[in-house]
Amino acid sequence: MIYDVIVVGGGHAGTEAAFACSKKGHKTLLITGNIKNVSSLPCNPSIGGSAKGIVVREIAALGGLMGNIADQTHFQIKMLNRVKGPAVRSLRAQVDKIEYPKKMLAALEKQPNLEIKESIVEDLIIKHQKVLGVILNDGTSIVSKNVILTTGTYLKSDILIGSKRQRSGPSNEKPSLYLSENLKKYGFEIIRLKTGTPPRLKKDSIDYSKTKAEKGDNEILTFSFTNKSYYQIDEQESCYLLYTNEKTHQLILDNLNKSSMYGGLNDITGVGPRYCPSIEDKIVRFRDKEKHQLFLEPESKYSDEIYLQGFSTSMPIEIQEKMVHSLSGLEKAVIIKYAYAIEYDAIQPTQLRPTLETKLIENLWTAGQINGTSGYEEAAAQGLIAGINASLKMEGKEPLILKRNEAYIGVLIDDLVTKGTYEPYRLLTSRAEYRLLLRHDNADIRLKKYGYQVGLIPETDYQKFRIKEKNIFELNNILKAIKIKEKGNETLYNLLKRNENNIFSFSHYFDKEYSKEVLEQIEINIKYEGYIKKTIREVEKMLKNETKKIPNNIDYNKIKNLASEARQKLNKVRPTSIGQAMRISGVNPVDIFVITIYLKKEYHND
Repeated sequence: MIYDVIVVGGGHAGTEAAFACSKKGHKTLLITGNIKNVSSLPCNPSIGGSAKGIVVREIAALGGLMGNIADQTHFQIKMLNRVKGPAVRSLRAQVDKIEYPKKMLAALEKQPNLEIKESIVEDLIIKHQKVLGVILNDGTSIVSKNVILTTGTYLKSDILIGSKRQRSGPSNEKPSLYLSENLKKYGFEIIRLKTGTPPRLKKDSIDYSKTKAEKGDNEILTFSFTNKSYYQIDEQESCYLLYTNEKTHQLILDNLNKSSMYGGLNDITGVGPRYCPSIEDKIVRFRDKEKHQLFLEPESKYSDEIYLQGFSTSMPIEIQEKMVHSLSGLEKAVIIKYAYAIEYDAIQPTQLRPTLETKLIENLWTAGQINGTSGYEEAAAQGLIAGINASLKMEGKEPLILKRNEAYIGVLIDDLVTKGTYEPYRLLTSRAEYRLLLRHDNADIRLKKYGYQVGLIPETDYQKFRIKEKNIFELNNILKAIKIKEKGNETLYNLLKRNENNIFSFSHYFDKEYSKEVLEQIEINIKYEGYIKKTIREVEKMLKNETKKIPNNIDYNKIKNLASEARQKLNKVRPTSIGQAMRISGVNPVDIFVITIYLKKEYHND
């Protein structure tokens, strides 16, 4: 059998890619090492977080699965940064570590055009720089028109604890032993990265009276736009806040040479995540801090495990015991699973097109941690885009490339393919220069039309969305039309610009009832109108540079007066526009000027 698409890896990137391709009618095969681990949560038991929660909303707006499954399986949810501006608000949910993958697998198993096979891919079938299928570890060849690699942290992965190194994937799963070597053989630059996970503790061995309970929000919240609730507000489970102390810090400093990262192993080359460091890194880098914040997070209603958020380590087991027991409330805590670091191979993402197709091999796509990212949400977003674009290419249609002003997903992919990375990349609000436009509340306004156009949003859902759009337009005009005599004949629209007023107190002026989502979005747009208009002007300048295309066949070696670093970077990234070229580190304004003059002269490009 010849498949349209083979997706390699059943993590968050793989499931979204396989779902998108199969839903669009393409014969899809998902190959994963262990079917029970499809969309598993090997690290933290949560979906969302700062910036990441907005990405999950964007996935939902495009027609992906993550938001909907998270809504069905979480046991606590809250809106982060609620007291700050709307640009940084995002959802974070504690999801059930057992229920989430179970629900995701059930959704995939009932999806037409999708098969799931348990095996490990070790090589690709390549002919004339074009992928034609995969080769399994037992030598079996499977033919397909496209291959999407979503191998996560399984490429030549090693588990690191103290002075011990074990060739293994997360949770002692089988790693892929040869695929990264074969990718290197095909010309890919392979980088070595590292991440880690903290210990898991037994629930009833913790003294919660010495910690602070952290509850979910007192209102119904959802990632998906159906607004369907699967939980009771007062039945949400609590997380618990605690801190490291002087004893913890001294224990770590006294035993630093026993950590895999600090002397326990001398052959580590992988670079760890800057924004999610191990507890050893925190103590070493921030020695002036008296304490560091930690959280106790339940992993499932059906398990006895508590996740110790913020306490990732690669210390030996006996030192981990002492470290945990030094924490207030955990003096008698029982460790069910010990912490470890994991080192793995990835590809340098500048070898990808903005569609996530590789530049070296046609019809080969990559998504997720193989592209140097960290996090379930970043992986799922890439998987969805890779699946969409592989499908669109087969259909002879233009690809879906989200711009930096349209989505955090656009920021994520542009950063990867333009700047590359040599450490696990994590999406942050600070990476998005137009974040006031990329809010939690307007993800559907920004992206649902794309989800509908590519065929992942059903007609009924899209028509509901069009009604929401119509209501926003309608109410906006009503606010501009109604004037209040008692307020100096001022319009409701202008009154809403004042901090002391909110749109809900004006609802008695409206002839019909509008949804909470419509009211909130209008209020944000009005209160931040000046800032939004300023941001839009900045976007317009950026888009002018994006329209200045750079031909694929341009020879940077022929352009005189280019700095040598710029020439090297431009040859590597091969930007498609002046806008993208401007974002390459090492390419300076003078280099952009030189390229622009060359394009006018040689290509008559204005």
